[in-house]
Amino acid sequence: MTNTPAVSAQERPIRRARLLAWFTIIWNTIEGLVGIGSGIAAGSIALIGFGVDSYVEVLSGAVVLWRVSKERHGQELSEAAEHRALRIIATTFFALAVGVTIESVRKLATGEHPSASAVGVALTVVSLIVMPLLARAKRKVGRELGSRALQADATETVLCVWLSAIVLSGLVLNAAFGWWWADPLAALGIVYVAATEGREAWKGDTCC
Repeated sequence: MTNTPAVSAQERPIRRARLLAWFTIIWNTIEGLVGIGSGIAAGSIALIGFGVDSYVEVLSGAVVLWRVSKERHGQELSEAAEHRALRIIATTFFALAVGVTIESVRKLATGEHPSASAVGVALTVVSLIVMPLLARAKRKVGRELGSRALQADATETVLCVWLSAIVLSGLVLNAAFGWWWADPLAALGIVYVAATEGREAWKGDTCC
């Protein structure tokens, strides 16, 4: 009976971590579809990169679910899962950075002009509202469980906030002033942040 409060105290953050991971998966699945679809329609590499990053977050959410499932199997297995989860999350950052770099350079070299996207603007504005709240909740649970992998997942959500701001800036500048190059430059901003966070996650740090 004396162990019940401790078990309950541990179960609560684990349950919240699962709920947040499922919310991340569902939200970003929808966000990714809208981002990629509107990006293809407008010819916006920044929007497409934003949509692809949403699926990076879907994968990150799945990794968190797997990581949390190992919490009850002893400290050694839990730490091994922690290390593996961080490496998987880091790899998703690097994959995003490489893909967006290639397409951004191609857009700048060819001078390909994206169209204005009202859907893209609305999507990034909504993301700027939702993602900070989600990141804060993830960070709190990660601290409670002492998990760097969960905090790396929170950092990935913080990245989504920055991406939303960067992509929104590029979309608005293109729509308002016809600055077509703002879109691939915004996409290169995504590359910088993704590569930085990937490196930190690979080392086992959570810098943001």
